[in-house]
Amino acid sequence: MHLADKKLLVIGGAGLIGSHTVDRLLDEDVSVIRVFDNFTRGSRENLETALADPRVEVFPLGGELLHRDLLREAMEGMDGVFHFAAMWLRHCQDFPRSAFEVNIAGTFNVVEACIATGVKRLVYSSSASVYGDAVAEPMTEDHPFDNTNFYGATKIAGEAMCRALHHRHRGTDQNFDYVGLRYMNVYGPRQDYRGEYVSVVMSMLDRIERGLPPVVFGDGSQSYDFVYVGDCAAANVCAMKAETTDRFYNVGTGEKTSILELAEMLLELTGSDLTLAYEPGGTTFVRNRVGCPRRAAEEIGFTAGVELREGMQRLIEWRRGHAGEVERRREDAGVPG
Repeated sequence: MHLADKKLLVIGGAGLIGSHTVDRLLDEDVSVIRVFDNFTRGSRENLETALADPRVEVFPLGGELLHRDLLREAMEGMDGVFHFAAMWLRHCQDFPRSAFEVNIAGTFNVVEACIATGVKRLVYSSSASVYGDAVAEPMTEDHPFDNTNFYGATKIAGEAMCRALHHRHRGTDQNFDYVGLRYMNVYGPRQDYRGEYVSVVMSMLDRIERGLPPVVFGDGSQSYDFVYVGDCAAANVCAMKAETTDRFYNVGTGEKTSILELAEMLLELTGSDLTLAYEPGGTTFVRNRVGCPRRAAEEIGFTAGVELREGMQRLIEWRRGHAGEVERRREDAGVPG
C-alpha cells in the first residue's frame, strides 16, 4: 500500500515498538497517525517528540481493546492499522483469563473492526514466542509451533484468527488483507523491565551503574536473536507498504548471541572493569531462539540494519539521558532499585 496521504491507526502506539513505529511513520508522507492506547504499559513520554508533529494525535475517547464501539470509532476513515497492544509474557502466565480477553478477544475486536470499517490493511504484531525453543537453526517461518506458555498461545490464536477471517472474506466487498510480524528479542531506547528476555539487558545495566557485577545465570549459554527496536519499526512500515497478504515474517537479525556474550559486551561498552557473577538457576521459557530473516528480506524488503554493539550503545546513551524515566519504569515494574 502506498502511504502518501494515508490515515493510519496505531493500536498500542505509546509502547516500545509502537512509539518507534510512530516515529518512523513521520518520515512518510502520511496525512494522519492516530494513536489508540490505554497507557497501561506505554507512556506519553514515548510520544513526546512525535506529538509535536500536527499529523499525530492520541484518540481522545480511550484506548481499550474491549471497548468495541470506541475501537470502531477510532478506526473510522483509517486506511491502515498497526496492532501492537497486548499483555506481556509473564503477565499472561499469571493472569490467563485477562490475557485471553485482551490478547485474543481484543485481537478479534481489532480484526472485526477492520472488516466493518473497510480498513485496507492490518499489520499484526505477533511474536517469536509462537515457536518455542529452536529445533532447527535458524528458525524459518515454517518452524513448528512448539510454544508452551500462554502468551505464545495468544499470539498463535491471533495469527489463526487473522488467517481464517482473511479467507472468509477473500473476494468479497469486505476483503481483509493483513500480514503478521514475529519479532525476535527486541531491545532499545524506551525499554521497560517487563520483557521476559530483554529485561535482562536493563537489569545488567542497573547493576553496572551501581558498581555491582552483572549476574549470569547458569553458564550463560542461553542464546537469542536480539533486534533493535528501530529496526522493528522499519519492518512495520515495510509490512504496511508491501503487497503481500496472509503471510507471516520473522523480524530479527539472524545473528545468535549468548547471554554470556551480551554481558561481556555491556561491560566493555560501559567501560566497566567489573567481572561477571555466575549464579545457578535462571530458568526461562526458551533457551535458544534465532530467526531466519530471508523471507522478510525477499517479500517485504526488510533487513535489520543496526548491529548489536551499536544498538546497545544507543540504549546505554538513552539511559544516561533519561535517568529519571528509567527509574520510573523500574518502579512501575516493581523492580528493586
